[in-house]
Amino acid sequence: MVVGLTGGIGSGKTTIAALFDEFENVVIYNADVEAKQLMNSSSAIKSKIIEQFGEKSFLNNQLNNSYLASLVFNNKRKLDVLTSIVHPEVKKHFQYFKNLHVKKEYIIYENAILFESKSNLICDTIITVFTPLDVRIKRTMLRDHSSREEVEFRINNQCSENSKHLQSNYIIHNNTKELTQSQVRRIHNILTKKAAKFD
Repeated sequence: MVVGLTGGIGSGKTTIAALFDEFENVVIYNADVEAKQLMNSSSAIKSKIIEQFGEKSFLNNQLNNSYLASLVFNNKRKLDVLTSIVHPEVKKHFQYFKNLHVKKEYIIYENAILFESKSNLICDTIITVFTPLDVRIKRTMLRDHSSREEVEFRINNQCSENSKHLQSNYIIHNNTKELTQSQVRRIHNILTKKAAKFD
């Protein structure tokens, strides 16, 4: 069973994924991390990125993150082009990962742009992490050393909170550590029972 895990930038998805990772019958696939690795290792992705964004997209055979970020910042069309290049390859890679972990009860598929990349279509159940907007902005500015403008641009290019909530089976309110942990435990117990029926 594939369980999609998403949430707005700075909502704490990776923290939630780490809590699920503590259960032995669960395995985590972080689509954002895998996408970055594939952008550096896949010749198919590399050639398409260079074709669309130029030779400067790679320096010393490594993705030039700052250059690409400057191109897609404030340009939704270019951001969509980049997503259309990377995410089909991520989906192929996930299928391989899924086949490696068939003995697990369920896989957490963590993806910041789950709905935007249509990756929700490969999920059996979806969890969205909710954190107040101001907390998310401050957290992301500190984490990424970004300006408020850069963070707000990224937020504006993600699916709205309401849309995510309407398409989700579970919503985790990521406020206090204790409350978050209890929500994760409760959802895990439900998903483990569902996974047993899946088999």
